[in-house]
Amino acid sequence: MTKNAAWPEGSFLDSLATGVLATDPKGKIVYANAASEILSGASKNRLLGISAEAVFPSARRWTERFLSDTVRGEPTLTERTEMFCPSNPTESRKVRVTVSRFPGTGGILMEVSDLGAVLIAENEAQKVGLSETSRQVLRNLAHEIKNPLGGIRGAAQLLEGELTNPELREYTGVIISEADRLQNLVDRLLAPYRTGRSLSDINIHEVLERVRQIILAEFPKGLSFIRDYDVSVPTLRGDREQLLQVFLNIEKNAAEALDGKIAEGTAEIRVITRVAQQVQIGLRRYRLALSIHIQDNGPGVPPEIRDRIFYPLVTGKANGSGLGLSLAQNFIRQHDGSIDVESEPGKTDFRILLPLSPPETGDISPA
Repeated sequence: MTKNAAWPEGSFLDSLATGVLATDPKGKIVYANAASEILSGASKNRLLGISAEAVFPSARRWTERFLSDTVRGEPTLTERTEMFCPSNPTESRKVRVTVSRFPGTGGILMEVSDLGAVLIAENEAQKVGLSETSRQVLRNLAHEIKNPLGGIRGAAQLLEGELTNPELREYTGVIISEADRLQNLVDRLLAPYRTGRSLSDINIHEVLERVRQIILAEFPKGLSFIRDYDVSVPTLRGDREQLLQVFLNIEKNAAEALDGKIAEGTAEIRVITRVAQQVQIGLRRYRLALSIHIQDNGPGVPPEIRDRIFYPLVTGKANGSGLGLSLAQNFIRQHDGSIDVESEPGKTDFRILLPLSPPETGDISPA
């Protein structure tokens, strides 16, 4: 079949993770992008020229509905449905299909998304919203706390100067020390939002080696570092101090969780770097990204906090503040990256993705 001139080779649609198929007025497919081949399980040569009904049984109904005379004046009419892709039975892949009328061919346009990937992206977006809301509430709360906290401390100091009873002065000392502790906590909450970013070209392995030296200085015995670095990783554009803080927070948490194994001499932290190709981060697709895994053989993240581990003030440590991983997530997002964790007893794996190339044309719309 002759290719439609409206769809030249190398179209930006081939860079999308969303499948795009277009039909003529009779329902025959005249265009299919690269992702549609993966999602349908059929090659482009096989798709072009066949009836859309051979791929999606509902296509006849879609054609009748969207191309009927009664809806020709409704250009925004769309339909969304979820189904298993019948032309790809071995994959048993469930897809989400959004259908609309497409004047470019006089037929219909079908946008096909892997339902699993869409739900993951939507869930991540929801978590981002909740986490950012939590951080905003904390920032506002921190500002509201600072002024009365200073007043309480000042009043306690004045009262301490008037007291002659040593036992009573102990009480004012407690007030002052607790006020200082709360002040430090508030400062830590606000610190990430006070400093600007300083971007430069970074050798990520130099950052990781610096973090390793810091951790081993604090835990010199019983802890082994296993480095599995990909030496082909190119430089990364980012804020060196922010990224150093990210890996320091994660690896220090890991080392502290390994205290029992450190005593036995069996504690391990493994750091893996790789270059990943054609990676989806959020709703964007990147040709190249840096994948970093930080793994430990500790007891794992407690199940009751696993889904909230990146939220501010959520911690599994008795004396933890719950700010380290929240801060790490915030810094990674400032680099347009993502961070997630998988954990079970004996293995916790933090995975970080950081773009190494600009996003490809067009976001991945959860069609």
